[in-house]
Amino acid sequence: MTPPPARRRRGGAPERSFPRRGSVRRAQMITTYGVGSLVAVDNESFIVSGIDSWNIGEAPTIHEHRLARVLGVKSFRLPPASDDTSRDGVRVRRFPLWHSCPNCNALQHVRGFNSPSGKNECGDCDEELVPSRFVMACAKGHIDDFPYWKWAHRSNRQEGESGFCGGEMRLRTSGKTASLRSVLISCTCGIPEVSMEGAFRRQALSGLKVFCSGRSPWLKDAPTEHCSETPRTLQRGSSVAWQPIVRTALSIPPWSDGLAARLEPHWEDLRELGMDPAAIGIYLKALTMKETYEFPVDRVMALLESENHEDGAPEQEQSRDDAYVALRKQEYERLREGRPESGSDHEEQFICEPPRSSSSLLVPYGVTGPMLVKRLREVRALKAFSRVDTPDTHADVHEAPLSSAPVDWLPAMEVQGEGVFLRLDEQRLDSWARSAAVAARVERIRNNHLRMLRERSRDARKVPDSPASPRMVLLHTLAHVLINEWSLDGGYPTASLRERLYTDDTMAGILICTATSDSAGSLGGLVAQGEPDRLEPALHSALERARWCSADPLCVESRGSGVGGINLAACHACVLLPETSCEHNNGLLDRALLVGTPEDPSIGFFHEALRL
Repeated sequence: MTPPPARRRRGGAPERSFPRRGSVRRAQMITTYGVGSLVAVDNESFIVSGIDSWNIGEAPTIHEHRLARVLGVKSFRLPPASDDTSRDGVRVRRFPLWHSCPNCNALQHVRGFNSPSGKNECGDCDEELVPSRFVMACAKGHIDDFPYWKWAHRSNRQEGESGFCGGEMRLRTSGKTASLRSVLISCTCGIPEVSMEGAFRRQALSGLKVFCSGRSPWLKDAPTEHCSETPRTLQRGSSVAWQPIVRTALSIPPWSDGLAARLEPHWEDLRELGMDPAAIGIYLKALTMKETYEFPVDRVMALLESENHEDGAPEQEQSRDDAYVALRKQEYERLREGRPESGSDHEEQFICEPPRSSSSLLVPYGVTGPMLVKRLREVRALKAFSRVDTPDTHADVHEAPLSSAPVDWLPAMEVQGEGVFLRLDEQRLDSWARSAAVAARVERIRNNHLRMLRERSRDARKVPDSPASPRMVLLHTLAHVLINEWSLDGGYPTASLRERLYTDDTMAGILICTATSDSAGSLGGLVAQGEPDRLEPALHSALERARWCSADPLCVESRGSGVGGINLAACHACVLLPETSCEHNNGLLDRALLVGTPEDPSIGFFHEALRL
């Protein structure tokens, strides 16, 4: 019997007839790998180019009229997709440009390695090059290669001033520790070998007279800008090297049905017709014959009237920040009013109904008007991004642009889901908030937050105000404890649930929802938790859990925790959530406002209900 032929062992990398490519999901182009971010692909590193270089010919259009008006664009586009044989899609550029060879330890610009065509290898060793682990960036979004030469020659003032020593640089790792002390840089000019220890200090680069280069390598042909910001050393994969600034909006009536989406390409023509029903009727009749879809005149007129009402907002709501508040107020009113499923179009994207059973069980808790949001659509648009400084809801951070040329669209994604909307009795809230002990705790949070905002503000005269108030902190903490509770009973992990807060002098509600880019976000597991017979025991259990923490008494007696001390009784053992679930980066929380403290239970809004 002839033995079978021996199997050939294949190499680590499969043979391919096309260059190696990396891929990311479309949703990640909004939240993780958007414009200006650094993407690692195998042993290479790239920066995502601006949207003016994207090929969006086949990219689907996303319509969300309310959000588009606030952001000053006509529409949104889903990031373009491409396959292995296509050259379309999102463009990237190689960055950083300084690489090292793991074999000969050479450290230089990638062009100095004489790599073979189409490969990123050392021309002498045939080893794959390693992109620099370190970059430098500033708070205005500029980013550049780390100045290795100046760092290595910092002790040699004369050569440092001349700018070049004629030697060749080397980078190696001693392997003794995992710290920066083991990353060693040398030069053949004879200087002592130095480590990267201390490179991440705030003034490390400014002490070497290294200033921001003003470069924006993600923008095509972008000129170098004069920048007075102090550059910081960052790791290439650091979270602060790229932070997205995302704006979101729910699709609510009258913009949530299929009619509004079909009219979006013709909206400019309809505006020019004014509010003349006859002229609009003629235009819609011609449009119906062209697209074989009936456009009712009364519904189109309702859309135009709604837009005119938004245009007539008072002067105090003309700023961009106030426009976002106006979006929330519109959503709050629609969530209160609801929209029944019966009689709605099958394309309707907003279905909100009251529970079938009585809500009297919730009266002792001060919860009123629960609504089951059975169908929900949310649009998330990437407006800009930041570096070094973490964007906070009310922090004054610089917004780096997505494009060097004017564009009338932004990248976005739409998600479908479900949720539960809850409100608290406003009279009871106001009575509770007047307590001196409650006001003192919230004032401590507010002062800490204002101090942090002043430190982050670029202009001391324009420090944004803190949103911290008794109503806001209470609702925010309540949302967190409910998300933790429902993650155990609703079938969704905590990271897939999100909060949406509606808090100011006229609003006192929270929406806890789940949303995904496919139909899996509407399985009904979360909506079922909104029925009063389920909601009451879940709320009671969540509040009972909030009465103690494994970190007590340190947690409940805290004078300030979290970044900037903007939390009080809140830690990872009790109420903190994954950052994707929270609108305020796990800040402005205090569970003592829910259940009180051992010394003073009365400061808890729900302390009376827990005694029953």
